[in-house]
Amino acid sequence: MEQDEHTDEQIRDFLSMRKVAVIGMSKNSSKAAHYVPKYLSENGYDVIPINPTADEILGKKCYDSVSEIDEVDIVDIFRPSDQVLSIIQDAIKKKPKVIWLQEGIHNSKAEELARKEGIDVVFNRCMLAEHQRLMK
Repeated sequence: MEQDEHTDEQIRDFLSMRKVAVIGMSKNSSKAAHYVPKYLSENGYDVIPINPTADEILGKKCYDSVSEIDEVDIVDIFRPSDQVLSIIQDAIKKKPKVIWLQEGIHNSKAEELARKEGIDVVFNRCMLAEHQRLMK
């Protein structure tokens, strides 16, 4: 699967932003949607869980949708590609600087909507892997 064309320098800039809403954050510790945000939290990020099926994950209050939170730098999405369009439409209203689609997630139509609003889009990349590769 293809991925965005951002340079390492651009990815470093994105990773320097600290307030991250994680859509689809999981209670299941064996899933990437749990251990990736846990890693981010342990590495200085302010992680905001978005999961309508949980009240709290990793000791943090869960929100039902991104529309319930205040401003955020990065919206990190752990949902199937075919569910991304409505999530991005909702996320755009919060005016994040970056929408980050995790490994295996790509939706050209949704990504184009975000770019038209001036939001950078990273797709088919793992924040944990990129952080370890570029920030350690």
